[in-house]
This record gives sequence, C-alpha cells and structure tokens, in this order.
Amino acid sequence: MDFVAVVDQAIALLRQRGRLTYRTLQLQFQLDAAHLDALKDELIEGQRLAADEAGRVLVWTGDTATPASPASVSVPPPAASAPPEAERRQLTVLFCDLVDSTVLATQLDPEDLREVVRAYQETCAKVIARYEGHIAQYLGDGLLVYFGYPLAHEDDAQRAVRAGLGMIEALGQLHTRLAPERRVQLAVRLGIHTGLVVVGEVGGGTRQEQLALGETPNIAARLQEMAAPNTLVISAPTFHLLGGFFACQPLGTPPLKGLAQPLALYRVLYESMARSRLEAVGSTGWTPLVGREQEVTVLRERWAQVKDGRGQVVLLSGEAGIGKSRLVQVLQDHVAAEPQAWLTPCQCSPYHEVVKLSV
Repeated sequence: MDFVAVVDQAIALLRQRGRLTYRTLQLQFQLDAAHLDALKDELIEGQRLAADEAGRVLVWTGDTATPASPASVSVPPPAASAPPEAERRQLTVLFCDLVDSTVLATQLDPEDLREVVRAYQETCAKVIARYEGHIAQYLGDGLLVYFGYPLAHEDDAQRAVRAGLGMIEALGQLHTRLAPERRVQLAVRLGIHTGLVVVGEVGGGTRQEQLALGETPNIAARLQEMAAPNTLVISAPTFHLLGGFFACQPLGTPPLKGLAQPLALYRVLYESMARSRLEAVGSTGWTPLVGREQEVTVLRERWAQVKDGRGQVVLLSGEAGIGKSRLVQVLQDHVAAEPQAWLTPCQCSPYHEVVKLSV
C-alpha cells in the first residue's frame, strides 16, 4: 500500500474515532518513525484535519458532522491491500534460550512448567520492550528478538546488548523468587549477531509471520549455544558497533556449525561507566581534529573571559555528526589542566521519556 493510501485510511479512521494515539497509528499501518512523522505532518499541516495533543495524541479537527458509526465506515487493514514487500536491512538479532528446559519438564507438572515458562517470557519481554526490541518468535522456551526492525535506531547493537544484560539480571531476580517455591534452577544463554537480512512475510494461509531470512539469525542461535549459563556471547560485527560502552572478554574464533569462515567471539562482562560516546572510545580512538581551529579559539577565548570574572554562555549547534561533542571534549581537556574548574557535558538518554500529566 502506498503512502497516499495510508493517509486516506488514517483520515477515515481518525474521523470515525475522533482521537488516536500515535502508537495506534504506527501499529495499524506498520509505520516506521519517519513515515509516522510524515503522516503527522500531512494530517496537521498539509490537510489541516487534526491537532497534536501533548505529543502523543492526534485529535480530529475537520468537519463537525457527527462521526459515522463503526458499522458505516469500513477501514480495511493494510493487509487487505497488496502485501508488504520484503526489505533488505542490517539487523542485530538476539537469541535467548532457557537452560536445561528438558530437566525442568521432568521436574515439574505441565501446569507448573507452563507458569514458570510464562514468568520467564514475561520477564524477558519487559526488558526487551524497554529497549524497543521486537520479539519475532517465541520458540518454545527460546526467544528470537530483532533490534532494527520494525523500528531502526542508530544504536541497535547497544540496545540489544543492554537488553541481554538486563534479561540476565531480571531472570536472576526471578530465580531468587521461584527457586524456593518451585525448586527449580533458572538460567539462560544469549547470543547476539549483527548482519544483513531480508525481512518479509513468510508462511501461508492463516499462518504468516514477518521474519528475517539470512545467516544472521542462524549465527545468533549458534552463539547462544556457545554461551555458558547466564552469559551473553556476541560476534565481532556486533562488538565493533558497541563503541567502547561495554567491557568484553575475547573468546577467540571457535568453530561454529555451518559457518565456513572463522568468526571472532566475545563475552560481554558488564556495561562501562562511560557517560558519553567520546569517553567510551577514549583518546586512543579519536581521529585528529581538523579544520576547527577557529571554533576552538573562540571557546578558549570565552573561557579566558570567564576566568576574568565575565560570565559567558556559548551555544554549539549543527547537524548530527558534525563534531559538536568533540569540540566540547577539546574544551574539557583544556580546562582539566587548571585547578578548581569543572566541565560536565550532559546527554539525554534514548531509553527514557518524560510523560506530562495534567491534574
């Protein structure tokens, strides 16, 4: 379905209901962040049929006629039109498996086993949702999780690793709660790999799923098999995308079933205490700063004026990746050599948002 058809259907749905959250629109029409923003702009600015409310809800502002009843307005789901085409993406895939699930099955009554597996799945799902991962499949006691589909982020590899460590921690707490009650040992193995896939609809009849095909999910499953209980193993492609935010232990290049070429593996130990990507990379990972002499001079001049008792405010603005944070780091290094001076760069966390409540 093309984007114009999505706009038409969104208008019909919004006219019918009067109010819709952006999340509902995103799920109904399978939109990524860019297409959701485009739809919002079209409805608010282009068609002038809706208004934004608190950045979370679209409110119908079109004709004041009584909205038609649900029975008189038919808004077919996107699947009613042409099925979505497969798309080629770079994906970070996490595979999680419950250790010794066969042993659990022999220890527990099937109903008790079901409750344990559900508690394990719900615990993992909460952590995955925090980092906006997508659970593609529940494979018995295993989980196949995508980071980068349907929503893509610039730090999907980091999100996947944070989710993996968070799952190990959360399941440790679940084990503490269930062990005395159920007398079971809960542990997981996790593997993460990043690579190219083709994501599209597979299956037939009433059983159809959006799955990623290629060697990436298979390698993630192989890495999970290499992991010790309650550990996370990642591949070299994922490791190189972490930007120094995690402490990792090299595991060499052990043979992996079905993989001809050697692949370096790492065990993720813990998240580093770095507060920014520049701090995580460290001075050894920086490229030379070129062509910013004028900006550096201005910053140092303003600092000199501060030391003379004349307060200064400097605003650095520019496109993403242009080097704003690096300029701040240069000034920080300059100031660090002087006594009684503090410079603390702050960055917003991509994993939290402020929700405004009206009383």
